[in-house]
Amino acid sequence: MEFIKNNVLLIGLALGSGIMLLLPTLKKGAGGVPNISAAEAVTLINRSHAIVIDVRDDAEFASGHVVDAKHIPLGKLAERLNELKKYQDKPILVNCQRGMRSAKACDILRKAEYKQVHNLQGGLDAWLEAKLPIVKETLIKSS
Repeated sequence: MEFIKNNVLLIGLALGSGIMLLLPTLKKGAGGVPNISAAEAVTLINRSHAIVIDVRDDAEFASGHVVDAKHIPLGKLAERLNELKKYQDKPILVNCQRGMRSAKACDILRKAEYKQVHNLQGGLDAWLEAKLPIVKETLIKSS
């Protein structure tokens, strides 16, 4: 106990250093895919021209999605990978509502050898919390 009292700063420094060393590992999502914040996602889209893939269901997508997002529901992703073949070596940002389904989608993409896959941490909820724009589908009524 005396040792701890005399060396509290050193112990704190050692713990802090350990946490800092582990942070990059903790930041990785499923299959080694980076989880990125909404702000980092905007940078990825604007600077690297990343394609955005929304893996939510039809109703969720229609209620609001990232501008220019490509809609491929998670359940259909594996069978629709050919649609994304031209993006195999390009940045891909995957999102869902909160980040869980998109993590699974990232895993599918990584296993299919897509190189630059990123998961939007917190999903569309985080996007909206950052006050970033979305597009809502409008239904056209025929008269």
